[in-house]
Amino acid sequence: MDYTCMCPRYYSAIDILGKKWTCLILRVLMSGPKRFKEIKEQIPEMSDRILTERMKELEQLDIVVRNVYPETPVRIEYQLTAKGRALKDVVQSIQQWAEAWT
Repeated sequence: MDYTCMCPRYYSAIDILGKKWTCLILRVLMSGPKRFKEIKEQIPEMSDRILTERMKELEQLDIVVRNVYPETPVRIEYQLTAKGRALKDVVQSIQQWAEAWT
Protein backbone atom coordinates (compact mmCIF):
# COMPACT_ATOMS: atom_id res chain seq x y z
CA MET A 1 0.00 0.00 0.00
CA ASP A 2 1.08 3.52 -0.71
CA TYR A 3 1.03 5.48 2.55
CA THR A 4 2.68 8.58 1.08
CA CYS A 5 -0.62 10.27 0.23
CA MET A 6 -4.03 10.38 1.87
CA CYS A 7 -6.71 8.31 0.17
CA PRO A 8 -10.01 10.27 0.12
CA ARG A 9 -12.00 7.13 0.97
CA TYR A 10 -9.81 6.40 3.99
CA TYR A 11 -10.18 10.02 5.06
CA SER A 12 -13.98 9.73 4.76
CA ALA A 13 -14.04 6.50 6.79
CA ILE A 14 -11.93 8.05 9.55
CA ASP A 15 -14.17 11.11 9.54
CA ILE A 16 -17.15 8.84 10.26
CA LEU A 17 -15.56 6.38 12.70
CA GLY A 18 -13.37 8.93 14.43
CA LYS A 19 -16.24 10.87 15.96
CA LYS A 20 -16.46 10.47 19.69
CA TRP A 21 -18.89 7.69 20.74
CA THR A 22 -19.50 6.34 17.22
CA CYS A 23 -17.43 3.17 17.57
CA LEU A 24 -18.93 2.51 21.00
CA ILE A 25 -22.43 2.75 19.54
CA LEU A 26 -21.44 0.35 16.76
CA ARG A 27 -20.00 -2.06 19.30
CA VAL A 28 -23.24 -2.04 21.31
CA LEU A 29 -25.31 -2.67 18.17
CA MET A 30 -23.08 -5.57 17.06
CA SER A 31 -25.02 -7.80 19.48
CA GLY A 32 -28.34 -7.03 17.80
CA PRO A 33 -31.16 -4.47 17.71
CA LYS A 34 -31.41 -2.12 20.67
CA ARG A 35 -33.74 0.56 21.93
CA PHE A 36 -32.38 4.04 22.63
CA LYS A 37 -32.52 3.37 26.37
CA GLU A 38 -30.53 0.13 26.01
CA ILE A 39 -27.77 1.85 24.06
CA LYS A 40 -27.67 4.65 26.63
CA GLU A 41 -27.41 2.13 29.50
CA GLN A 42 -24.27 0.62 27.96
CA ILE A 43 -22.67 4.04 27.35
CA PRO A 44 -23.89 6.08 30.36
CA GLU A 45 -21.24 8.81 29.96
CA MET A 46 -22.79 9.90 26.64
CA SER A 47 -25.56 12.49 26.75
CA ASP A 48 -28.97 11.85 25.22
CA ARG A 49 -28.38 14.75 22.83
CA ILE A 50 -25.14 13.29 21.50
CA LEU A 51 -26.64 9.80 21.18
CA THR A 52 -29.53 11.27 19.20
CA GLU A 53 -27.09 13.15 16.94
CA ARG A 54 -24.91 10.12 16.33
CA MET A 55 -27.90 7.87 15.60
CA LYS A 56 -29.21 10.36 13.01
CA GLU A 57 -25.77 10.59 11.40
CA LEU A 58 -25.43 6.81 11.26
CA GLU A 59 -28.92 6.52 9.77
CA GLN A 60 -28.09 9.07 7.07
CA LEU A 61 -24.96 7.10 6.22
CA ASP A 62 -26.99 3.86 5.98
CA ILE A 63 -24.95 2.26 8.77
CA VAL A 64 -27.91 2.05 11.17
CA VAL A 65 -31.60 1.64 10.48
CA ARG A 66 -34.34 2.92 12.79
CA ASN A 67 -37.32 0.56 13.04
CA VAL A 68 -40.62 1.89 14.37
CA TYR A 69 -43.13 -0.68 15.59
CA PRO A 70 -46.73 0.62 15.79
CA GLU A 71 -47.50 -0.75 19.22
CA THR A 72 -48.86 0.96 22.29
CA PRO A 73 -46.60 2.52 23.35
CA VAL A 74 -44.65 2.86 20.11
CA ARG A 75 -41.45 0.82 20.14
CA ILE A 76 -38.36 2.10 18.32
CA GLU A 77 -35.28 -0.03 17.79
CA TYR A 78 -31.99 0.63 16.07
CA GLN A 79 -29.97 -2.01 14.28
CA LEU A 80 -27.00 -2.21 11.98
CA THR A 81 -27.52 -2.43 8.24
CA ALA A 82 -25.35 -4.69 6.08
CA LYS A 83 -22.99 -1.71 5.73
CA GLY A 84 -22.85 -1.40 9.52
CA ARG A 85 -22.37 -5.13 10.09
CA ALA A 86 -19.45 -5.01 7.64
CA LEU A 87 -17.60 -3.03 10.34
CA LYS A 88 -17.54 -6.05 12.66
CA ASP A 89 -13.92 -6.94 11.84
CA VAL A 90 -12.89 -3.31 12.37
CA VAL A 91 -14.56 -3.22 15.80
CA GLN A 92 -13.02 -6.58 16.76
CA SER A 93 -9.57 -5.43 15.62
CA ILE A 94 -9.83 -2.31 17.78
CA GLN A 95 -10.83 -4.52 20.74
CA GLN A 96 -7.87 -6.83 20.18
CA TRP A 97 -5.48 -3.90 19.87
CA ALA A 98 -6.90 -2.37 23.07
CA GLU A 99 -6.46 -5.62 24.98
CA ALA A 100 -2.86 -5.92 23.84
CA TRP A 101 -1.74 -2.33 24.18
CA THR A 102 -3.82 -0.38 26.67
